[in-house]
Amino acid sequence: MIWPFRKARKQIARIEITGAIASATRQRVLSALKIVEEKKYPALLLRIDSPGGTVGDSQEIYSALKRLSEKISIVASFGNISASGGVYIGMGAKHIMANPGTITGSIGVILRGNNLERLLDKIGVSFKTIKSGPYKDILAFDRELTEPEQNILQELIDNSYQQFVETVATSRNLAVETVKSFADGRIFTGAQALELGIVDKLGTEEEARRWAAELVGLDPEKTPCITLEERKPLLGRLLGNSAAIAGIESSLDWVEFELATSGMPLWLYRS
Repeated sequence: MIWPFRKARKQIARIEITGAIASATRQRVLSALKIVEEKKYPALLLRIDSPGGTVGDSQEIYSALKRLSEKISIVASFGNISASGGVYIGMGAKHIMANPGTITGSIGVILRGNNLERLLDKIGVSFKTIKSGPYKDILAFDRELTEPEQNILQELIDNSYQQFVETVATSRNLAVETVKSFADGRIFTGAQALELGIVDKLGTEEEARRWAAELVGLDPEKTPCITLEERKPLLGRLLGNSAAIAGIESSLDWVEFELATSGMPLWLYRS
């Protein structure tokens, strides 16, 4: 079965990353990247519409993209929002395009916990904790953080932040101090990102597709773009892609993400 692989060499692969980045995103994207490599697509259009997400999953996707970029041309297209972990993933592409009004940036790390101590006091509920060390219940929801705990978490956040900054600096050929000058959690537009050196060009996804074709010597007018996506669940195939169903699924995904990542460092833009 040689012909499908030859056909793929005259096509552009497309992978879309939407919503919060977590383990499901990582599994889907890594699987799609493997297909891109196996079928020998000459170029990949990576569409990113994400506020970011978990640190480890973002790093694994970035690393896979970085390895693949040594073999094929990858163009990242930033959509409505490509912030925090979305930016980090985009660094795996050698070529990046954003819309002038794309919301991007938010380079930084956030960690949140919940303190319900006052509420628990009011209703007369308390917890007895037996632990092997003083920091085993760090970020426990029934008490305030101690100063040593705050220091430990701040060191963790600072280390994760430094990894982020160094990746952006290396990928975009910028000095670390230059990246730090705007990597303070702020968001900016695609037009501002161009001035800062985060993206290479301004344009739509269609223009990014044409750019990808041109980079590998294919005709942008005739070269098809093949989207690689996982098979939809049976319910989704039966009911179709109505806006209502998509909205419900999106809301449930976000609630699940919030619950699963409570107390975790995140490369995530929270609006």
